[in-house]
Formats: sequence, structure tokens, C-alpha cells
Amino acid sequence: MNEMLRDAADVDVVVVGAGQAGLSSAYHLARAGIDHVVLDHSPRPGGAWQFRWPSLTYGRVHGMHSLPGMELTGADPLRPSSEVIGEYFAAYEERFGLRVRRPVDVTAVREGDAGRLLVESASGSWSARALVNATGTWDRPFWPRYPGQELFRGRQLHTAGYPGPGAFAGARVVVVGGGTSAVQHLLEVSEVAAGTTWVTRRPPVFREGAFG
Repeated sequence: MNEMLRDAADVDVVVVGAGQAGLSSAYHLARAGIDHVVLDHSPRPGGAWQFRWPSLTYGRVHGMHSLPGMELTGADPLRPSSEVIGEYFAAYEERFGLRVRRPVDVTAVREGDAGRLLVESASGSWSARALVNATGTWDRPFWPRYPGQELFRGRQLHTAGYPGPGAFAGARVVVVGGGTSAVQHLLEVSEVAAGTTWVTRRPPVFREGAFG
């Protein structure tokens, strides 16, 4: 038996990530009485939401669902979503006594003894029966490949690195994509940029009236 395996703490389940998926998993594991630990590499509660751009206020958020067992109510729609949701996640962890360890960067998951998994990090190791990967894609966003991309001398940004509209004042900006984030960026940037171009793979379809 190697030293890391010998020193690993035994736990039934390791949850990697403390965003919406990770906290929801931990909630249900706790309700079922399953011993678990949540490892999160972020410095504080909030998952990927804590890194959203300041101009994304809570009232403009698309796709934020309340966590199981505790609704998010009464939030100021004019406050940055990073603050509102960060505080909500922190309160959720405290209310349900979720065991979140941070900052912890998981470096490897290997086969252990007796069919268990060895979860390794610089902060320690855990021997588990199962692992829930709830890391999301924020830290490793998908960049589509375009011919000549490496020759373009302008600034290239992914939504994950969007700093807010002020960084584009007076610039000519191309927004690529037809999702909600692209539309939000376009609306903001168009107010300060010298010019904007919106590129989508298919013509956008706009809907009027309430969604049901």
C-alpha cells in the first residue's frame, strides 16, 4: 500500500465542486445519511456565479434555479448576481451543515483498494466508494476553432473572461453566438462600442409574449 492510499480519509462519496450541482448532490446525500465530503477549488461559496461580470445583475440572470430545500427569495434585482447568489450559496451551506472544504484542487482520481477510488489533492486524499463530478465548465470553457484565429491581432475573449461593457468603449466588437449571454453582451457593449456585429450560426428567432 502506498503512503497516499494509507493516509487517505475514508468516506462513502466525494463530491467535486460546490456549485448548483455539487450542493444539490450534497443535500440529497445528507438526507439519505450517506457519508460524504464536498471539495471546492473556489475561494468562497458561489460556484461559477461568483466570477460573473459585475454588470450582470440578479434581475437579468437567466437559468438560476433555487437549490433543493431552500428557495432564494427577496433578492434585490439590481444587485450583482455574483453577490446575491454567492450569499445564497453560503447561507445554504450553513443551513444544511454541508461539509465543503475549500480551496481544494483535486489533482487525480485513481483506482484504490477493494474497488474504491482514491481522490488526490494537495490538501489531502480521500478513499471513496463513489465520486460525483460537479466541476462544470467555467474554468475550461469551449473555444470554437476558426481559420486564421491565431493571426487576429485584436482582443479575443470568451464569456468566462468578459469584464463588462466598459472594456470595449470605442472599439469595434464582434459577438459570436446566439445564446443568452451573447445577447446580454451585445446589448451592453453596443451602448459604448464604436460598432458591433452579431454572428450566429442560424438566424435568431425572437419571441413576443410570456413564456409558458
